[in-house]
Amino acid sequence: MGIRFNKDFKLGAILVTFLSFIKEEMISFFREQIKLEEKIVRSINQILKTITNPVAKGVLKGISLDSLKHAEIYKAAIEVVSFPPALTEEELNRLKKAVKKHIEDEEKAMKYLNYGIKKTRNEKIKFLLESIASDEKRHHELLHKIMDIVVRGETITEDDWWNFLWQGVPFHGAPGG
Repeated sequence: MGIRFNKDFKLGAILVTFLSFIKEEMISFFREQIKLEEKIVRSINQILKTITNPVAKGVLKGISLDSLKHAEIYKAAIEVVSFPPALTEEELNRLKKAVKKHIEDEEKAMKYLNYGIKKTRNEKIKFLLESIASDEKRHHELLHKIMDIVVRGETITEDDWWNFLWQGVPFHGAPGG
């Protein structure tokens, strides 16, 4: 003899419970990733105190800054999961203006970088400039994505935010990213 129940009600309750679990699990994952990224920053900053080679220092400092950025992205992900993002009209207008300006600045930076890469014969300098150019290209793509979402003038969905948060992050916080 089984218990009779409304199938839709039970499935709805299971779905709500499942989604709550997923949300809490995601937040827990993001918090652990934040701790890991902050640990990486501390470790690299300790190493930087003992290194004098400017190329090694520059690359390691860049990795440290990327880890700081990753921690901030994880913090943003917690906010997106916890509270839906909302912009006032004033914030929306400020964001549009700022993003448009940054897109123009990134385009100039990429133009000058590409010129420098073509002109330099020093392989070490070329490596550094190409590394910066790769970051600038990714920044440019992210700024266009923000502009696309903002200019659409519609509600930004949670999927839009997830795609934005993760599309430009190689390896999504795994080793190597």
